[in-house]
Amino acid sequence: MRTPAKLALNFAVLALFVPVTATNAFAGIHPAYLHALSDLRTARGHLAERPDHGALRHEERAAIEEINRAIDDIKRAAEADGKNIDWHPPVDLPRDWSGRLRRSLELLNRAYGDIDREEDNGYAHGLRNRALGHISRARERVQEAMEIIRERY
Repeated sequence: MRTPAKLALNFAVLALFVPVTATNAFAGIHPAYLHALSDLRTARGHLAERPDHGALRHEERAAIEEINRAIDDIKRAAEADGKNIDWHPPVDLPRDWSGRLRRSLELLNRAYGDIDREEDNGYAHGLRNRALGHISRARERVQEAMEIIRERY
């Protein structure tokens, strides 16, 4: 037979695990903001540093501006979801400009996929949607820059 003290102890131990389980159960319904931030920062790094030290074209500057806007919106959405936005992995840059553009486009696509998920936080939802628009416009600018390179070389 169980004593009230043993029942209370069992209940207390069980209560310690319930919040962890509940938190983990809902972890999948938020977009992967930190992965998207990492990808966007890396894409921006690829676009910002030309290996030939030439000036950035309008399309490249416009893509960087859209990436910056997306980063701002995602950071606010991530903060609203209680995420740590201070993690910054190093950027490993390809040597040639067309490779950097290609890699930037890949990262932009990945960032878009990371945050294009269900969001149950109303405030973060609007920011996420704005960030998706910025990422889409950045992708368009990078694709335009890639077309210019293909035409010239």
